[in-house]
Order: sequence, then structure tokens, then C-alpha cells
Amino acid sequence: MAKGGKTTEEKLYSIGEVSKICNVSKKALRFYDEIGIISPDKVTSNHYRYYSRRSLLDLTILKYYKQMGFKLEEMRALLESEEYRPMERGFLEKINELQDEQMAVNVKLTSVRDWYELLVEAQTVIENDVRDVSVKFIESEDYGFMDQTFIGDDREAIINIEWTDYLTSIGNEITGAVNITYPSWRERIEGTCDTMRILQQMILPCKPEQQVQMGGEMMLSCYHIGPHETIGETYEKMEEWARDHGYRLREDSWERYVTDCWTTKNADMYVTEVRIGASR
Repeated sequence: MAKGGKTTEEKLYSIGEVSKICNVSKKALRFYDEIGIISPDKVTSNHYRYYSRRSLLDLTILKYYKQMGFKLEEMRALLESEEYRPMERGFLEKINELQDEQMAVNVKLTSVRDWYELLVEAQTVIENDVRDVSVKFIESEDYGFMDQTFIGDDREAIINIEWTDYLTSIGNEITGAVNITYPSWRERIEGTCDTMRILQQMILPCKPEQQVQMGGEMMLSCYHIGPHETIGETYEKMEEWARDHGYRLREDSWERYVTDCWTTKNADMYVTEVRIGASR
């Protein structure tokens, strides 16, 4: 209190002072004034803007709302609200919106990370010239799938328009390597195979009938480096290895495209893992 019982006049801050104290640009402060979110408490005849301490506190609240992702109109409603119910609705809507955004980012992150891991795998295979046949246990995993006619064009089969359209129709996204299974690897290398199944791992939950389980068994595995047109050489090498080591090969085969025409125009850099069920 001032002498004589009078209230001391509240201190006002210039727009420059507010900008420094609250770390908000002068341009932003002028914009907030234009749209009526936070306006100066006093504007002089020469258009100088002055703000009260209360306005500075409101700016601090506004910055926190901005951190949470609220849009300007949403911030205005929150600042002006005098009841909890409207605020609860606003926050719940924002939670739902951010959860949708989080899911979208997770889809992108999963896709990019998995593709990166395929690039690292392919580079390692090429640098070490990994072409030996081996027997290994393939973990069981769920895949989205589509049975299709195989027209003998590997590029069409891998960059698969029908498959992409199907995924759009069911509202799902895929990640990781493209996989194709053939009912007969012999027909595959002879060029007489006319059916195939494309498989990829789904990112979002899907109905049971939209996925199939693959793996969970011992399989012969061998990397093929180079164009798909020469993949028959790898199949023949696997057949010879199986015969020499006393393994019986199943008729169907599984090609896992680590890198392919999705990744590079250089077919010599394609890396494909060929898998065939094997037993003794």
C-alpha cells in the first residue's frame, strides 16, 4: 500500500521486456494480440504495448499448452474456460489426437528401422560373400498374405500393386522384407510355376483370417547375390548340398527379398535368402 492508503499502481511491462522475460518473440506477441488470445493491458497513443504481470503468467500457461500440442483456438478456449468439464473434453480430444499421431509415427519408425536393418544385412552378406548353404531354425512369425497368379515377372511380383491395394483396403501397413512362397521350387527354376503367395509382416493388428503363420521349423537357407534371373543356380546348389548331406527337401520354397528392386536399380546388388524345408 502507498502512503495514505492508496494502492500502488501495478507495474506494466513493455513488449520488449515481455519478450525477454517469457522468451516469446515480439512477432508472436503481436500475433496473439491480433487473434485475441493475449492482448496488452495498455496501448499508448503511439501504439506502444504494455502488459501486466497477470498477462505474463497467462503467456507462461500458453507456452505449456503449446508444448502439449494444442492449437491456438484450443488454447483460447482453455484460457477462457471457467469450468472443468469443457477443459476435460478438450484434454481428452487432445489425448485421442496425439495417440493417433503417435501410432502414425510408430508405423513410420518401424518401417524405416526395419528397412535399415535389411540394408545392413545385405551389405554384410555382400561384403563377406555369404553364399554357403546352411541348416537353421526359422522362428515362427505371423504374416499378412495374398495368393496370386505368378506371371513369371519377379519385379511385378515384388513391387506388387494388387498387394498394396489390398493393404489399403483393410487399413493396414507392412514392414520388413517382401516374402514370396512358391508351391514348387523345381517349377520355379524351370519357369513353369504359375502361382505364388506374397507375405509381409503387418504393423497394425489384423483379423485372424488376414494372416498366416510361417516358420517354426528347420529349413535349408542360402543367400543368393545378384539378379533373380540367376536364382536357379542357388536352388541347384541347395539341392546338391542336401543330397550330399542326407537331407530331403520339401517341394515348396520361400524367397525372402532382403534387398531388391524396392531398394536399388543395380540387380547385381540384390540379396535374396532362399529357404526350403528340409528333414533327414
